[in-house]
Amino acid sequence: MYNTIFFDLDGTLTDPAEGITGAVAHSLREMGLEPGDRKALVSFIGPPLFDSYAQTYGFNEEQTRQAVTYFRDYFQRQGIFENRVFDGIPELLENLHRSGKTIVLASSKPEVFCRQILEHFGLLRWFDFVAGATFDESRVEKADVLRYALDSLHLTPDHSMVMVGDRKHDADGARQVGLDCIGVLYGYGLEEELEQAGCAHIAPTVEALKQLLLS
Repeated sequence: MYNTIFFDLDGTLTDPAEGITGAVAHSLREMGLEPGDRKALVSFIGPPLFDSYAQTYGFNEEQTRQAVTYFRDYFQRQGIFENRVFDGIPELLENLHRSGKTIVLASSKPEVFCRQILEHFGLLRWFDFVAGATFDESRVEKADVLRYALDSLHLTPDHSMVMVGDRKHDADGARQVGLDCIGVLYGYGLEEELEQAGCAHIAPTVEALKQLLLS
């Protein structure tokens, strides 16, 4: 049974597609590029921004930092709340809290944005700790965010803890710090991606995730 649960944010608790793709499109226009179809930009949901810009558009370090600045300008101004909570998530978090679970956020999104989003949607009260990225990118990879959360809570990884996320980055980070990972399919990751990344369990729906975490 899992007693400490680390949740990803984007694609796991909330669907941020409108805000993130809008921010990416804005940043590309500012960089002199045509963003094209918004649907193609959903690949930015989940991975660290620096990786996505560099890998998708071949930006060098300076260009990547400028693109991320444009992204954050838009996101902080309006994109942060162009977002919605997945159906069933508030009830899941409440049930976990009532069952005595320790609930932790572990996101590659800047921590200040994580707190604003959780508070805006009334979810912050269920969390024992919020761990996110730093603006200077010194803590952005999922493994680093998880280590920060574990250290802050004075926890040593064991089989009573699990990471829940929708992308391979969540599973890779969990494995690096010695945690199991539950991959969810209602977000933006594919089943094959999550299986290849070594997820211990796959949850196709929020209800299936509830059964795994509360059984």
